Amino acid sequence: MNESFLFLAEGFEEIEALTAVDVMRRAGISVKTVSITSALQVKGAHGVTVNADVIYDNTLFSSPEWLVLPGGMPGATNLYEYAPLQGLLRRQAESGNGRIAAICAAPAVVLGQMGLLKGRRATCYPGFENLMEGAIVEDSPVVTDGKFVLGNGPANALIWALNIVKEAKGADVANQVANGMLLYPEADTEFGGFFG
Repeated sequence: MNESFLFLAEGFEEIEALTAVDVMRRAGISVKTVSITSALQVKGAHGVTVNADVIYDNTLFSSPEWLVLPGGMPGATNLYEYAPLQGLLRRQAESGNGRIAAICAAPAVVLGQMGLLKGRRATCYPGFENLMEGAIVEDSPVVTDGKFVLGNGPANALIWALNIVKEAKGADVANQVANGMLLYPEADTEFGGFFG
């Protein structure tokens, strides 16, 4: 399994970033947090500082499995304005098997403005739909279309992260992680209704 990467910019949405990393690691997906700044410490939208695993400029991105974009403002704008990340996202979108996940403002501010969602089903934080260039926007907590897993906001971060696990490792593993976190009171309860 190839490495996955979650990108942190100043002003990122903390609950979205940390939920994705936590859930992916619980499922056995190797994921590193990447600062797009010159420092490992990145301050989130609500004043929570996170120590990233690596700095973008010091990292090799060799056929990544997942590229993950939390939302938050101005975090999503900072991700969009970071040219090296745009190039990496374009290569991932054109790759044979690489996947991209984004939530909240990031599907619109980053992927939508880059034109990567044209003709695809998508969701984003309400109010950013005008940036979803050519996308088929749905009012849904999570939408999965092709290589994209997109979420609409912080309250759905856990469901979005579980959808990443479902796409990466299958519904059985996603259900095991969800049940292990007590999302459901009974073991082996299906939660297909949450999947996009």
